[in-house]
Amino acid sequence: MRKFQLISVMLIAGWIMVNNPFSNTYVTGLKAGTVAVTGIENSLMSEIEMKAKEYEIEPSDARKDPVWKVIPGYNGLKVDVKKSYSKMEKEGEFDPEKLVFKQVPPEIHLSDLPPMAIYKGHPEKPMVSFIVNVAWGNEYLTGMLATLKKHNVTASFFLEGRWVKNNPGMAKMIADAGHEIGNHSYTHPNMKELSAPKINEEIKRTNEVIEAVTGVKTKWFAPPSGYYKDEVVEIAAAHRLGTVMWSVDTIDWQKPSQDQLINRVMGKVHNGAMILMHPTESTAASLDELITQIKDIDLQIGTVSNMLSENRIVSAKKMKE
Repeated sequence: MRKFQLISVMLIAGWIMVNNPFSNTYVTGLKAGTVAVTGIENSLMSEIEMKAKEYEIEPSDARKDPVWKVIPGYNGLKVDVKKSYSKMEKEGEFDPEKLVFKQVPPEIHLSDLPPMAIYKGHPEKPMVSFIVNVAWGNEYLTGMLATLKKHNVTASFFLEGRWVKNNPGMAKMIADAGHEIGNHSYTHPNMKELSAPKINEEIKRTNEVIEAVTGVKTKWFAPPSGYYKDEVVEIAAAHRLGTVMWSVDTIDWQKPSQDQLINRVMGKVHNGAMILMHPTESTAASLDELITQIKDIDLQIGTVSNMLSENRIVSAKKMKE
């Protein structure tokens, strides 16, 4: 009997607790709070997903060009919704400056196209490259390297194989400074006039001496004086080298004044420009101001490999516009 009474009391107490108006209010409040928070989360996530398209950019495939032979591809941008939400979650509102992007590669790459000489980078990439062809001019190299270091700029030095053999210390100094090393033939011939075996020998010997002296395996070949034919490009490709030319020429071998050289380059510079120079007195004297003016128009300066890569440069200023 006493057991039955105890059970009855427990049941009555439970009924009172469940139907207590204060309990009902508390539970309802919890549910309302959860719904409100969930609603804010869903609303912000939905807003990010909806507005993401306004900020996304389609990738650009590498392609043949009737004027410039070939143009490299360029990554697109896609909003990472989850990471973007995490950055905006605290404030609970959409902020385009807190969007997080991931790069989307193109479907067609330079490596998918037949070997062709490359004159410039992608027209949307705000970067230029200094192509420094070296077969002489030792007296100006140290000063140029010091200027590049001062501005934290890396360039691509294309070295003649014979020069490397005769100047191993200077070749190693260029490589040790973090600059890219390229192949500029062995004896600086007119590559357009050479037979296939001779073309192969010029490229192969230069690769070998550069690697022996600097430890670097080259990726790019710059034909002396810009003379080449399709066979040169194909043989270079067989050595896993891309052939590069230029889209802006300092013509520093004509000994222009500092103002003449800078005005010439700045009048022609563009996104993706490959700027040809040599270790000359004119270039050495102009390099400091030239770098300053290029950076002042929001162009980065990097190696040929960096500029021709598909990696997109995302500017904070650009994303705010």
